[in-house]
Amino acid sequence: GASRKSKKRRIMSEAEAKSGEDLSNPNVVTKYKMAAEIANAAIKKVIASIKVGGSIVKACQVGDDHITEACGKVFNKAKPKVEKGIGFPTCISVNHIVGHFSPLSDDESKFNKGDLVKIDLGVHIDGYVAVAAHTICVEEKATGNKADVLMAAQVAAQCAIRLLKADAKNEAMTKMFTEVAEEFGCNPVQGVLSHQLERNKIDGEKIIASKYDPENPDSKVEYTFEQNEVYAIDIVMSTGDGKPKEFEQRMTVFKRDPEANYQLKLKAARAVFSEIKEKFSTFPFTMRAMDEKKGKFGIRQCLTHQLVQGYPVLQEKKGEYVAHIKFTALIMPHGTVQITGLPFDEKDIDCKKEVKSESLKKLLATELKKKKKKRRKKKKNKDAGGEKKDGDKEGEAKPKD
Repeated sequence: GASRKSKKRRIMSEAEAKSGEDLSNPNVVTKYKMAAEIANAAIKKVIASIKVGGSIVKACQVGDDHITEACGKVFNKAKPKVEKGIGFPTCISVNHIVGHFSPLSDDESKFNKGDLVKIDLGVHIDGYVAVAAHTICVEEKATGNKADVLMAAQVAAQCAIRLLKADAKNEAMTKMFTEVAEEFGCNPVQGVLSHQLERNKIDGEKIIASKYDPENPDSKVEYTFEQNEVYAIDIVMSTGDGKPKEFEQRMTVFKRDPEANYQLKLKAARAVFSEIKEKFSTFPFTMRAMDEKKGKFGIRQCLTHQLVQGYPVLQEKKGEYVAHIKFTALIMPHGTVQITGLPFDEKDIDCKKEVKSESLKKLLATELKKKKKKRRKKKKNKDAGGEKKDGDKEGEAKPKD
């Protein structure tokens, strides 16, 4: 009997520990919003650093450096120590490259005028992660199919925030992605999944597929969104067929699999693995953040024995364009609040296509918040200190653009 009792107690204490980690705890909300503020600022910094002829890897470094520096200024006096830092390394993928391009420091890729540039990154504070992605056109207005794919992603984001609410199902969002893509003559990229975010987990249990993937039965599993859950909504649209192939570019972004267990034989590989555990916990990281020479060798061993998973660099056919928008949203009791993602400036996009579907128009016309509840929330925010209020306002305003 004793062992059964202690097992029951253990399960209960795990559930109790988990219960303090959702949005019902105001400290958790604060940490998400703080991470979000840093993520949005990092993307702005990266955008400001991008110029024709500029180095892609240097722009990636601008994002990572900003995150590390900004995280270094918060929660420094907390006891026990609060882990914080990069929740997803800055990836900058250009034109037909779908994502995860965060090359080693000797890479010579540069930006060209008119490139469609996707910036993707994440920040965590105490394991609570906020992720974001934004797409820009370098030093000129997006026109033609570049404008179409950018608008498809943007409209899908505006629809998604309206479909992400307690008791709604993931299936409606997956259908919407395809509907929006069709309006702009584009395709959602197969294999892209939006994930629930949990503490120390960037790919939580519940998912939303970008489209039904015959090769992945998981894309058909139905989930219901619930209050106090957090989601990363990941929208990747392509002018191509949306079935990318793996790029010859080597993978440089990895994540440790906390479930995996294997005793590495080689000392050098063990050193690399313990550095990964120590420095990056369970969050994705780029090879640039460690000694690249030693890392290259060690990471191969870790991959072979499935101690880490790689994020492949995928690409569409050359000449196609891919746009990426990702935002983090909190399903709060008073409605869903978007905390990351930058607004788009309409004057940067010259798109000749528009939404014609009546059901999508109706969805886009729905208000995001009930007016009365908003006022009450503002008061709460004042007590919490002015900073959060700004973060909040920004989050609410964005999808309405």
